[in-house]
Amino acid sequence: MRALTEPDVRASFVNSDPEELRLIEMPHDFVLIDWDFHDFLAWRDPASSKRGCVVVELEGRLVGIVLRSTDPGRNRTGMCNICHTMQPGNQIALFSARRAGDAGRRGDSVGTYICADLSCHENVRLAHPLAPNEVRVAGQVDIRLDGTRRRMEGFANRVLDGLS
Repeated sequence: MRALTEPDVRASFVNSDPEELRLIEMPHDFVLIDWDFHDFLAWRDPASSKRGCVVVELEGRLVGIVLRSTDPGRNRTGMCNICHTMQPGNQIALFSARRAGDAGRRGDSVGTYICADLSCHENVRLAHPLAPNEVRVAGQVDIRLDGTRRRMEGFANRVLDGLS
């Protein structure tokens, strides 16, 4: 992902009103982000425990999405639909996003289960422990990175489907 500034990020949001945009806080470590290792930017808003934000590049255009989360589950394990990482139930949450444009103003939204801390870009880079008889396949991490990026882009496209 290319390096972003705070004005770049704020100008990219497609599904928020000006008041909500004013309230969004950037991640505390924003100035320290190593952009070469991010396929998209995702963070929980420090000002609101239920709000998250994602910024992804689609065909050279930045698309920012404001997310709302439910409380994470408690009992069962779950899989993040973005990074395909199995997590304990309290580390997966349902995130919804208002669609962009008229559809969002009518109340249409899309949702998916995502890592509760929005750390998919980090989780997918962690090497999974191998079983005694397993061999790590070359390029396996690259495949997971590409899949994670494609699924986040797909989610962003579902949000943009509201634009006419």
